[in-house]
Amino acid sequence: MVCAQLHSNICKEMGVKLDDEHWYDHVPPSDKTSHEGKVTILWIQKVQSDRTIPTNKPDVINCNKRGTCMLIDTAIPRDRNLIKKEAEKILKYTDLITEIQCMWNVKAKVTLVIKRVIGTHTKSLRQYLSNIPGKHEIKELQKTAILGTTHILRKVPM
Repeated sequence: MVCAQLHSNICKEMGVKLDDEHWYDHVPPSDKTSHEGKVTILWIQKVQSDRTIPTNKPDVINCNKRGTCMLIDTAIPRDRNLIKKEAEKILKYTDLITEIQCMWNVKAKVTLVIKRVIGTHTKSLRQYLSNIPGKHEIKELQKTAILGTTHILRKVPM
């Protein structure tokens, strides 16, 4: 749900027409393009390449005609080591960034949104969120993470 919220905010900022008024009703399509064709936003799409890359499916890929591509990946870990999770994700997407830069002739980078359900987050989260197009507030993402977790817990039989 956090990723769907980010996708909705990115689409609104980039001028991509959405069917839903609210982000919580938003069901992201596999790809969306702005009406001018300047921005393409991919939702959980595998990146096909000549090389075998084990991690080739980030949550959101935001590419624009200016030659930049942003890979956005989210994580809501339950463990305490957020810094380790962040380093793991950056390392995980290194090969994919190199491959995208060669294939698509763009400058690519990874942007991570890593939070714990109880509210803690990495020091770099604010910087990452400022790089993502759209208006993203940490407290709103926190609320989404908590509601998503409670939804999962309600499904567990007692």
